[in-house]
Amino acid sequence: MNFDGLWIGQVAMAALMNVSFAFAVGSALLAAWLAKDARQSVSPARPGWTRAQRSMLTATIVLVLADLGWLLYQSASMSGVALPAAFAVVPTVLMQTHVGYGWSVAFGGALVLLGTALSHGTGLLRNVLLWLAVLAVAAGKASLGHAADAGVASAAIGMQTLHVLATSVWGGLAMAAGLAVLPALGASTARGMLIRTAAQVSNVSIVAVALVLLSGIFNAVRGSGGSFEAILSSTWGHVLTLKLMLVALALVLGGLNRMLALPRLRRTASTMDAHTFVNLIYLEALVMIGVFVVAAALSHSVPAFTALG
Repeated sequence: MNFDGLWIGQVAMAALMNVSFAFAVGSALLAAWLAKDARQSVSPARPGWTRAQRSMLTATIVLVLADLGWLLYQSASMSGVALPAAFAVVPTVLMQTHVGYGWSVAFGGALVLLGTALSHGTGLLRNVLLWLAVLAVAAGKASLGHAADAGVASAAIGMQTLHVLATSVWGGLAMAAGLAVLPALGASTARGMLIRTAAQVSNVSIVAVALVLLSGIFNAVRGSGGSFEAILSSTWGHVLTLKLMLVALALVLGGLNRMLALPRLRRTASTMDAHTFVNLIYLEALVMIGVFVVAAALSHSVPAFTALG
């Protein structure tokens, strides 16, 4: 593993893919929860729903562009050529490597996801396509990492797909809610909508966190070969440790919101308590962005068991 310009470019594009995909997933969930109440133009839920729709569209556009950028950097890295010359290698990578196959699935899902974001519809067909696209992106992304070494039809791919989905739901809800949607529900007339949406975010996040921890433990054991020493003495292990510290910080912030801020907000419905909840989820969103960036570096680092033989 060389920490050169190509590696940095790959990690940067992968981080952008992680963040944009999660933002799109979180925005889609929030838009679905607010859609019924937002149908009336004067509904207090409408500003939040509009923010969710716009953030989903923006995130899917960024996802498509980041996918293309990552493929170019990956092609240059695999072929050992400079970045401008990688354009000629892209067709070979797409048609003759497992990376190309996995990327094609993820990119196809991203295009469908973009199409659903552009439609702004709420029908059954659109929703089915949206979540099938989310699954395709997650499965494709899982096939681009170390899990693919175990084969396409393997427990490693299945667990990594689950990990990508669960992390995207948890982090995506934090980012979309804290950075876009909940601030748009700050008016006193929207306080009931804010409380209900906050509760939905908290409840779904609990399930997502449980799945993140389950799949994360599986991936950590697999990547380290079951050796704690491998984690302590490898670059991969150091990056994993940083990721775990950020995840722990996000859990603390989420726990404070669920155990303290949300119950108080339900009791008082005050502006101060609403701001406290939104501020905490804003901080959690920033931490989750860090988690996605470190996760990108981790996926482009040599696993501990490989590095130590």
